[in-house]
Amino acid sequence: MNFNTITISDQPTIYLALQGVPLQHNTISDLIEIYMPSKNSVKQYTDKGYYHIYNRGVEKRIIFQDVQDYLVFLSYLKNYLLPKNEEELKTKLSDPDTSYTERDKIIKLLRLNNFADEISLLAYCLMPNHFHFSIKQKSAISMDKFMNSLGTRYSMYFNKKYKRVGPLYQDVYKAVQVVTEEQFLHLTRYIHKQALALQGDALQHGLTEQPSSYLDYVGKRKTEWVKPDEVLAFFSKTNRELSYEAFVKQQDEFTIIKDVLVEDI
Repeated sequence: MNFNTITISDQPTIYLALQGVPLQHNTISDLIEIYMPSKNSVKQYTDKGYYHIYNRGVEKRIIFQDVQDYLVFLSYLKNYLLPKNEEELKTKLSDPDTSYTERDKIIKLLRLNNFADEISLLAYCLMPNHFHFSIKQKSAISMDKFMNSLGTRYSMYFNKKYKRVGPLYQDVYKAVQVVTEEQFLHLTRYIHKQALALQGDALQHGLTEQPSSYLDYVGKRKTEWVKPDEVLAFFSKTNRELSYEAFVKQQDEFTIIKDVLVEDI
C-alpha cells in the first residue's frame, strides 16, 4: 500500500485493508509507524547498480545448521550464476543412456532461472544466521528476480529437510546501493572479515572455512561464479604491502561504509 494515498478523516478508526483489522489512530505518526517499511527493505533499483545485500533468519534463527546446508546454498548460487549450456543439457536429455535420475535433474536445470547475464557476484559470506552479498546488477529488475528465486528455493529446501513451515527469513531481503568507490572497496573487506572472524567456529562444525569469497581474492581458489577482478584491479599483485590481503588486515574504517552496513545483525 502506498502511504501517500492514505487520507485521514474525522473518524478515529482506520482499517488496515490488507488485514481487515480495525485499529485506533489519532495522529499521523501512528500511521507512519504502521506503514513505514523496515530499514533498507525498500530498494533503489538502478541499471548497472552496485549493492550490499543481506538477510537473516526469522527471529535470528540459524539458517545454516550443518555443512550440507551451506553446500546446498552454494550450489544454488552456482546454478543461478554460471551460464546455462542448454544445448549440452538437451543433448544429454535425449541420450538413451542417461539415467532417470540424471534426466530428472536435467529437466529441473532447464526450467531453472539463470542470471549469469544479469548478476555479477563480487563478494559473499555465509554466516550461521545470515548472509552478505556484494553484487552488480545489469538491469533495474535483475537483483529482485535473483534474490526472490534464491530465497524461495532455499526456504523450500530448508523447510522440507527440517520438517517446518512458515517463513525462513525475518523479512524480505534488504539492499543498500553502493555509491562511492570507497564503499565499493571497503564493503568487500567488511564482508570477508565477517567470515574470517568465525574461522575457529567453522572448523569445529566440520567446515574447512566459513564460506566466503575471500580465497578467490587472495589467489587460493578460482570460483567461476565469483567476480573479484573489478575490486582486485585497485590492488597490487606483486607488492604484498599493497595487496588485497594486506588491505583486509588493516583496521576497519566503518565510517566509510556506515551507510551500506546491515543494522543489528
